[in-house]
Amino acid sequence: MRILILHGPNLHALGTREPEVYGRVTLADIDARLEALGAQFGCEIETLQSDHEGVLIDALYRARGRVQGVVLNPGGLTHTSVALRDAVKGAALPTVEVHLSNPHSREDFRHRSFVTGSALGVVQGFGADSYALALRGLVDALNRGARP
Repeated sequence: MRILILHGPNLHALGTREPEVYGRVTLADIDARLEALGAQFGCEIETLQSDHEGVLIDALYRARGRVQGVVLNPGGLTHTSVALRDAVKGAALPTVEVHLSNPHSREDFRHRSFVTGSALGVVQGFGADSYALALRGLVDALNRGARP
């Protein structure tokens, strides 16, 4: 099994950007934890971070036929990108949306996700552990035959 982890805008700055909100764990730390956890589940992990919406959209479509599922942290695109939402739907891969913080405990504009309606599930608010929970949930769902 192969899983694609997509990190959206500004996530390359984890560890230094607003640590009171996002913590001090770096993106490299998260990716290493996911690779180790993936190995425990018998799956290969592929990661990509981009600040550019089109790169994330292209990655979703290129993943078809290569991966069985996606863990996606759309970052700020969560609240603005119909195009990313459409790509999640169009790529037709089981996708779990993930957020380090709980968007519903933050500013009002963060309460709406365009991606959620196209996702298999959402994990948010557990810091870096949100990714591990999302990966675990996705692998379990895939093993049960989940479809997008």
